[in-house]
Amino acid sequence: MKMTFGLIVANRGFFPDELAMLGRKDMLEVLKKAGHNIITLSLDDTKYGSVETYSDAKICAELFKKNADKIDGIIVTHPNFGDERGVAVALSLSGLNVPVLIQATPDAADKMDIKHRRDSFCGKISTCNNLIQHGIKFTLTSNHCVDPKSSEFKSDLEMFSKVSRIVKGFKNIRVGAIGARTGAFDTVRYSEKILENNGISVQVIDLSEIFGKAGRLTDNDLKVKAKLSEIKDYINTSSVSSGALLKMAKFGLVVDGWIKENELVGTAIQCWTSMEEYFGVVPCSIMSMMSNSLVPSACEVDITGLLSMYALQLASETPSAILDWNNNYGDDPDACMLFHCSNVPKSFFKECRMDFQEIIAGSVGKENTYGTCVGRFKEAPFTYLKIQTDDFTGQLKGYTGEGNFTNDKPDSFGGYGVAKIGRLQELMKYICSNGLEHHVAANMSSDADAVCEALSNYKGWKIYKHR
Repeated sequence: MKMTFGLIVANRGFFPDELAMLGRKDMLEVLKKAGHNIITLSLDDTKYGSVETYSDAKICAELFKKNADKIDGIIVTHPNFGDERGVAVALSLSGLNVPVLIQATPDAADKMDIKHRRDSFCGKISTCNNLIQHGIKFTLTSNHCVDPKSSEFKSDLEMFSKVSRIVKGFKNIRVGAIGARTGAFDTVRYSEKILENNGISVQVIDLSEIFGKAGRLTDNDLKVKAKLSEIKDYINTSSVSSGALLKMAKFGLVVDGWIKENELVGTAIQCWTSMEEYFGVVPCSIMSMMSNSLVPSACEVDITGLLSMYALQLASETPSAILDWNNNYGDDPDACMLFHCSNVPKSFFKECRMDFQEIIAGSVGKENTYGTCVGRFKEAPFTYLKIQTDDFTGQLKGYTGEGNFTNDKPDSFGGYGVAKIGRLQELMKYICSNGLEHHVAANMSSDADAVCEALSNYKGWKIYKHR
């Protein structure tokens, strides 16, 4: 995804001005090569298009204000010491509340004379000090000084892009709760008020309304037929009756319409066991299709699980799943099974098929539980995340980390994979000791650093990063 970044070139007249000119040129080249749009002062606006004086800062702030709806994040580059006051004032006057990356270009060991030395090592410290005084949050590069043209900065920029996407993606969003929380799942309780206070609005619809609208659709409706074809193109349905597939198509069509009508970024859907008893299918494959198309959908009205899926999706721009921390795996203390019935997106599987939900088939009848996505996950690295509303403190909290899905082949059903996570036993102790849920969102990526930075630093949520 192409991002739009504001760029501030920090300059200080005590140091060689040409360093600011060359530093600006280098950073612009790097950002353009990475495919990003840049909004920055021109060479006509200020000396070398840099920010040094209060006047420069005001011009920069006005430029950023005019483009506030476009700017996803701001990069501050220090080709020399830079004027920390100019940077802080420009950011403060702009009024933008976006992530800020602070970069400093390193000195060369053989160019430490007065004509060539940068002192950006020192200048970056001063800028950060001033930003904290102004209450401006910022992100640091992996190393204190880093060459803009280096592979290291390329990685820093990629991470910052992910952070900026997450922060932007969580501004004034709307999510959908379809149905009531299942009585047996107290673990998915959440506070709508805490979410609303964090810019997240929950739109609610009763499951009966979805069933009612689906019931009014005819089998020959062209839109129903199109949805049915979409399902068959998505997954192997050879073992599922045409009647069950029609119910899924109608359900999916109604949910799609409700999502579009309410401009939702994702949904959390009641299933267990109203869906099976009173509609006759499980919603898993429809939810899998939505998640696979980057409209995430979580089980059991787990709204904070949905938000966890969404955050991971924003970082990686790939589908997320909602899973259970479900089983130990043999005697390996760092291995476990991650599982769901499942509504896991197709992109997670080596191969998958549609089948019935084995866990509840015995109580509601096998014929009422078709619609699950069954298969083993691909061998791949993954990031996990779970957030929740803490009603006792009025905060959002959670945890994130990374692991690997292995090539182990356990005898299982539903959607499943063996996960290898360092110090897993310590993570389980943290989850249990802090009252976190058995649900966890997963994404086949390595983005825990970006997720933690975005949610903890910029959103102000209490996120533990497991290492």
